[in-house]
Amino acid sequence: MAWGWSYPQYVSVADKKKQAEKLVEKLRKKGKNISPVVIEGKKIASSFWGKSWCDNLAKYSDFQSRLPRGMSYAKNGAVIDLQIDSGEVNAQVIAINE
Repeated sequence: MAWGWSYPQYVSVADKKKQAEKLVEKLRKKGKNISPVVIEGKKIASSFWGKSWCDNLAKYSDFQSRLPRGMSYAKNGAVIDLQIDSGEVNAQVIAINE
């Protein structure tokens, strides 16, 4: 009996990063001010303030999977824009299709 549903095709992290880079270039060509999150190595934050911010976010995490999933998006290049203003943080995160 066919249910008409299956798992999505696997897309490697390298392919996801390439797709994100293409989208960033496309948005920049359109004149958008894009500030992608670039993480080198395994740590998301290296400064005292960055580490403190991450620790503070962890204290308010309401679901067990939400914060780790967001960290995975950042590490995999899916956060293509991050704007930090007074009292406000906005991010554009893309869903990278198969």
